[in-house]
Amino acid sequence: MPLNIEQDLQRFRNIVKGRVRKDLRKFMSNGEMIGKQGDNFVKIPLPEINIPRLRYGKNEAGGVGQGEGADGEAVPGQGEAGDQPGEHGFDAEVSLDELAEILAQELSLPRIQPKGKKQLTSVHDRYTGIARVGPNSLRHTRRTYQAALKRSVAAGAWDPGRPVLIPTRDDMRFRSWKSKQEPQSSAAILYVMDVSGSMGKEQKEIVRLETFWIDTWLRANYKHLEVRFVIHDAAAKEVDRDTFFRVKESGGTLISSAYTLVDNLVREHYPADEWNIYVFQFSDGDNWSSSDTKTCLQMLRDRILPSVNLFAYGQVESEYGSGQFIQDIGGAFQSDERVVISRIPDRDAIMSSIRDFLGKGR
Repeated sequence: MPLNIEQDLQRFRNIVKGRVRKDLRKFMSNGEMIGKQGDNFVKIPLPEINIPRLRYGKNEAGGVGQGEGADGEAVPGQGEAGDQPGEHGFDAEVSLDELAEILAQELSLPRIQPKGKKQLTSVHDRYTGIARVGPNSLRHTRRTYQAALKRSVAAGAWDPGRPVLIPTRDDMRFRSWKSKQEPQSSAAILYVMDVSGSMGKEQKEIVRLETFWIDTWLRANYKHLEVRFVIHDAAAKEVDRDTFFRVKESGGTLISSAYTLVDNLVREHYPADEWNIYVFQFSDGDNWSSSDTKTCLQMLRDRILPSVNLFAYGQVESEYGSGQFIQDIGGAFQSDERVVISRIPDRDAIMSSIRDFLGKGR
C-alpha cells in the first residue's frame, strides 16, 4: 500500500476512534451496534466523515455580493424540493481490541492481573533460522540463490556477462521454525439473570448491552474465555445466549436456585486452581423471602466467593421490583473486595456500572 494512502487510512481510523470515544456513552446504550458485530469487529453507525483537504478553484465570481439580481430579490430554489441526494452516514468497522482500548481509556480501567493459577498453554510456531531441508512452501528464494552464486563462483563457472544461475538440490535453503509453549490465562464468565415477572423487556435489554461490553473487556485480557448463561425465576437452568435474552418473563423469584446452579457449574467445569472465574448477576432486587436471602448470602460466602475473582451484582430498576436484595448483599459483604454491587436505573447508567464492576482490575 502506498505510503500516502496508508497515512490517510490511519488518519481515518484515528478520526473514527475519536468519534467513538467522544460518544461512548451513547454507543454503550445503543443496541444497533451490537447487532452488527462480527467475530473480531463491530460496525458502528457514524455520520459521513471526510478527511479535510484544500481544494483550489478559479476565482471568477468577482467577490462577495457580485451576482445577478437586485437587493431584496428572492434567491431561486429556496424552499423547493430538490432532486439531488443528501448526506448519509456509514458503518465504520472497529475491532474488538480497539473497542476494548477505548473502553479502558474512557473508564480508566486497569489491566486485569489474573490470579496465580495454572494456565492453559498453546503451541506457537516461530521462524528462527535457515535449514537445508524443508517443504517447497518454505523455500527461501534469496538464500537459495546466494548459495547457488557462491557455488558457481567457487567452481569458476560464474560468467558476469551471462549471469545465469540454476540452483541445485544442495543449494536449496528453507525457513526453519521452532515450536514454543506459550501460557494463556483462562477465564470463565457466568451470567445470571432473574427472569421472573417483574423483569421486563427493557430490563433485559439493559443486561444484554452491559454483557456485550463486559465480554469485550474480558476478551481483551484473556486468550481463552468461556461464557455460560443461567436464568432463574423460582427455579434455575442453564441456557444459550439467545435464550438468555429472549426468554419470556414469568413466575416468582428464588435466587438461591441460581446460586446452587452456579456453584455446581464452577465445581464441575472450572476448578479454582485453573480458571479465573467471574460471576455477573442481574436482578431487580426481588426475592421470595428473607429466609432465602439468608441462604443466598451463606452460599455466596462459603461456596462461591472462595472460587471466584469477582462476584458482581447489578440491580436493574423495575417499577415492580422491591430493590431490597442490593441492600442485603451490600451490607453483608461491604468489606469484601471480591463482591461489587451496582445500581443500573436505565441505559445511561451502563457506563458507570461497568466502571463499578471492572474498575479494580480483578
